[in-house]
Amino acid sequence: MTALHGTIADAPAAAGLTDDAQRDVVGDLEITAIEAIPFSIPYTKPLAFASGSVHAADHVLVRVHTAGGLVGTAEAPPRPFTYGETQGSIIAVVDGIFAGQIIGTSALAREAIHARMHRTVGNPTAKAAIDMALWDVIGQRFGVSVTELLGGYGTSMRVSHMLGFDDPQAMVTEATRMRETYGISTFKIKVGRNPFTLDVAVCRALREAFGDEVELYVDGNRGWSPADAERAMYQMADLDLLFAEELCPADDVLGRRRHTRTSSVPVIADESATTPGEVTRELLGGSADAISIKTARTGFTTSQRILHQCEGMGVEVVMGNQIDGQIGTACSVAFGAAHGHTSRRAGELSNFLDMSDDLLAEPLTISGGILPVRTGPGLGLVIDEDKLAHYRTDT
Repeated sequence: MTALHGTIADAPAAAGLTDDAQRDVVGDLEITAIEAIPFSIPYTKPLAFASGSVHAADHVLVRVHTAGGLVGTAEAPPRPFTYGETQGSIIAVVDGIFAGQIIGTSALAREAIHARMHRTVGNPTAKAAIDMALWDVIGQRFGVSVTELLGGYGTSMRVSHMLGFDDPQAMVTEATRMRETYGISTFKIKVGRNPFTLDVAVCRALREAFGDEVELYVDGNRGWSPADAERAMYQMADLDLLFAEELCPADDVLGRRRHTRTSSVPVIADESATTPGEVTRELLGGSADAISIKTARTGFTTSQRILHQCEGMGVEVVMGNQIDGQIGTACSVAFGAAHGHTSRRAGELSNFLDMSDDLLAEPLTISGGILPVRTGPGLGLVIDEDKLAHYRTDT
């Protein structure tokens, strides 16, 4: 058989295990079921930005079950205004297409599983959640963390907090609370409204409030025209911004190139660079200087491919945020801490703080501006089943 249709014994045999060890691995890692559970948890403070707003975490909990009783866990956050996925579409593609392609396969056969899912166009967060759940299962089976499996560079990351649309003083107040309560000193400012009456004023207010004690960068979610972006960045040239992320429409090819050439700070590609091919296009076409990696849309496997692309080209990366809950955030920090290149900058790992609750039995904790990787095999995630029963929307 080809690799695409390989048996569940293929992966451990290729790894050089003994016959007895192969039988143990096959028995433990054969995928027997995949769950896609919708849930909804309100935000205490909605996050608003140029392409939409989020008032509740209407996400999907994805669980991969194996014959050995292992359960891999991940979270799929729908973003219909970015990728076209909805909670319903994620459940439909997992239950109706991916489960039938994957059940009976070894969790170790990640390349075969990716090839099967790749036949279905789009659906990035559904694919990513399955991928991350597979890594979770494998880590559990071999008694090591996903961070160790991926690279084992570190055990924590510095945290960056995203500040959504509000008036200047309210955004200064939120940043102050994040600094005083959690020690966070890096902030991504959502822009993309009127750059000359609101956005520039917000950025200036934050710099004036904190001086050089904080790092600031902006994210337009494609909300400015190239001309407005050029003018706004000129007006903010004295604010010492780290980056400017996705300020212009993703399909305005010439405008984005012109903006990147004229920008006084490095330009990050985000929504325009969601696959390895798009990353190549944006970098070689001169439309970006850096790349945002989001495990919620590229899982661990494709995120690592993108990371290695960027390392080879000498391009900076930032660990982005899909407005993840704590499960998704745990996945992001597991990946980011595993590699030196992703650990250089603060990762966007804190927006779960604005959720009214979450599903983890032991919540994530940010202290001194640092989020540690979960200890234990795999991703180290334990779901509070009572909370899941309360927030799930399919019962």
